Amino acid sequence: MSVVEVSHLATGYDGREVLRDVSLSVAAGDVVAILGANGSGKSTLIRTILGLVPARRGEIRLFGTPQQRFRHWDRIGYVPQRLGAGSGVPATVGEVVASGLLARRGVLRFPGRSDKAAVRDALTAVGLLDRIGDPVSTLSGGQQQRTLIARALAGKPGLLVLDEPNAGVDATSQEAFAAALTRFAGDGGTILLVLHELGPLRPLIGRAVVVHDGRIAYEGTPPEPAGHHAEPDHEHLHPHADEVKAGICEWAPTDGTKAY
Repeated sequence: MSVVEVSHLATGYDGREVLRDVSLSVAAGDVVAILGANGSGKSTLIRTILGLVPARRGEIRLFGTPQQRFRHWDRIGYVPQRLGAGSGVPATVGEVVASGLLARRGVLRFPGRSDKAAVRDALTAVGLLDRIGDPVSTLSGGQQQRTLIARALAGKPGLLVLDEPNAGVDATSQEAFAAALTRFAGDGGTILLVLHELGPLRPLIGRAVVVHDGRIAYEGTPPEPAGHHAEPDHEHLHPHADEVKAGICEWAPTDGTKAY
């Protein structure tokens, strides 16, 4: 079954077209990474898929249903780019994760035993169960990102969508959520994620889609990193804002096609 089907999509902001004629299919159980330079349109693509950015042309179907008629949003867990889960939020780690159950449970029903178990299971998956009662503001940036991933996992979605989950977070956190996503995929979950670098997630990725200048420039086997990204001691902890110039990203597809 197709979980995400995008056909000839175009969208943009303020009169400027960001994506042009993009088509993409994600089947149940797929793990697909969307790669590309800053400003290429990769985050806009998933935000449009989720209905956060309106499409100008084309069609999007979620679990076989046209996006405009799709109502089962509890089937999708979304982890946005680092929001700073503790910024101005006087909540514990457990409370933040429990908020991921609202779409499935509804706001009028009090959490039950199964809800509490789901929160604990999700925090165990990302290695933060021991912090369940701590204020989320006391966590490191990487731990806050792991909390957001646990929040998405707690709702037991069929599709998990993540926007650069490993950008700027510590190596321990990257390894923790790589393990959590591997278990999710192993249980039959579908994953669509935006990445700048594959890092510890490389063994999990089944297919890569490289977005360049608003179009899909490559789709297939995850490309090998090039330049200093390929060095054994390269740290995947930086925001890359100054590394990508003139729309060029340091990826080298393994089939000999042009790197973007």
